[in-house]
Amino acid sequence: MDVFRQLKPYYWDERRNLIASIVCLICATALGLVYPNLLRILIDKVIVPRDFEWVPALSLTVVGVVTFKGGLQFLSGLFGGRLGNRVAFRLRNACYEKLQALSFQYYDKAKTGDLMSRLTADLEGVRNFIGFGFAQILNMFLMVIFGAAMMFSIHWQLTLITLVTIPFLSFTAVRFEKLIHPAFREMRQAMSNLTTSVQENITGVRTVKSFARESFEIEKFSVRSEAYKNNQIGAAALWAKFFPIMELFASLSAVILLVVGGRLVINHSLTLGQLVAFFSMVWYIIGPMWGLGFQINNYTQSKASGERLIELLNQYVHVKDCEAPIVVDEKDVKGHVQFQDVTFNYADKSPALTELSLDAPPGTVIGLLGGTGSGKSTVIQLLMRAYNIKAGKILIDGIDIHEMSLEQLRTQIATVFQETFLFSCSIQDNIAYGMKDISMDQIVKAAKLAKAHEFIMELPEGYNTIVGERGMGLSGGQKQRIAIARALIINPRILILDDATSAVDMETEHEIQAGFKEVMAGRTTFIIAHRISSLRHADEIIVFDKGHVVQRGSHQELIRVPGPYLDTYNIQYADRPAAISQESLASERRVVL
Repeated sequence: MDVFRQLKPYYWDERRNLIASIVCLICATALGLVYPNLLRILIDKVIVPRDFEWVPALSLTVVGVVTFKGGLQFLSGLFGGRLGNRVAFRLRNACYEKLQALSFQYYDKAKTGDLMSRLTADLEGVRNFIGFGFAQILNMFLMVIFGAAMMFSIHWQLTLITLVTIPFLSFTAVRFEKLIHPAFREMRQAMSNLTTSVQENITGVRTVKSFARESFEIEKFSVRSEAYKNNQIGAAALWAKFFPIMELFASLSAVILLVVGGRLVINHSLTLGQLVAFFSMVWYIIGPMWGLGFQINNYTQSKASGERLIELLNQYVHVKDCEAPIVVDEKDVKGHVQFQDVTFNYADKSPALTELSLDAPPGTVIGLLGGTGSGKSTVIQLLMRAYNIKAGKILIDGIDIHEMSLEQLRTQIATVFQETFLFSCSIQDNIAYGMKDISMDQIVKAAKLAKAHEFIMELPEGYNTIVGERGMGLSGGQKQRIAIARALIINPRILILDDATSAVDMETEHEIQAGFKEVMAGRTTFIIAHRISSLRHADEIIVFDKGHVVQRGSHQELIRVPGPYLDTYNIQYADRPAAISQESLASERRVVL
């Protein structure tokens, strides 16, 4: 029960519903003992002596008991359902809050399908057990105790002989639980893999179809589906093996009762009514024991589900607020960014950034250039505290970002990522996502700065147009411009453009950059780009290679010296002479100015 002890904070506040459900179930179970006694009275007091005047009273008693027991069972189910759903509500919210708190390091390895499986199927398994399964298991033990006590009161010797197979039945059930639990744990993992496969295929359906890989995806799904099927068959095989054995032990108790009890009736040591009542109570005990396998099955499934939920809830949060974060008035934030000998490496990998130092006063534009994996995106991730640095310091207005709250830090930074993500809502809501109270005029102004207003107005419902999942229905350039508007509207002190214009044409890029000049005034801007045209206006351009700074300076300074920047410039402007003459340099100066 260690799993449910760890889940105690989520259901203990609802213990009144738990207790009420259990009490109602206990009373209903106790009333079940009335039936065997009514049978005994019916046979010994009515049928055998042929005294039928007791029949109406007995009939009314049966009706009353059945009605009262039904009411108690209804209340037990009501309180149990209330308990289970409230616990599921708390667990669901706790898991979702945990997902929001987990850092990038966790999501680097997490699978969406697996997380969806935990928040749906696994949570449902825990809900069913806490709401109903636990009370049913407790009720099973109470039925055995109550039934055995009643049988002992009638004939203790016959009780001991009849129940001789119960220990064997219990041992078989416990053995079944030890084998079935690993099977259910594997089954949950197989279901998680299956869900992940479906999620990935649906998300990447355009890529699948563009490469004509439908048959490959079908085969991949079939392999995972077969793994789940094999887990199901393995669990079914365990059921098929153990349940007949448990049924055999249960039936042996009835056979022993009929043989021994029948001889006692013949010898007048037991009345016929007592034998019938005894037979009824044996099944009153054997029934729960027979269903022990089902209860164990329910318990082990919920246990496996609970383990997966606890694993998520206990995940270590690598990036979190310090105990007493420094609170800075948003009006006082200037956006002065400093990196002091910052070194960082991802888990089990070589350093992605080595001893980086830079100073970006407010209003400075810093350009970052380099090949894939060179470390330029890592600079941005560290500034946002997506990861904790290994050495050095990152300061904003002289304050170490580790001493600031994550919320305050990130509300001062607006990022436009290369891979644009839009939510399944209206364009208006997507642009206003980072703000709580925003006017339509501000939304339109941000869209105009991002050169998105014109195409938005051409859509059927304008700003109220609902975009599909992940922005389906819009082109890459349109999605990117909406993302730029979303970043501009929050008026950040630090603006990050991670190849933000990679999906737009050169003309649109020029128009957006013209709008950026107004936006960048007074705020610190970091631009990651592969196009020289996006970086040439930067105050300082830093060129990375394998985590090291290999060149830094302004555009004018870098094109004067041999190196990676000049090589990139010559490649992108291949129609110009490779050697930079004085005339071309003068031309460059006029273009920049």
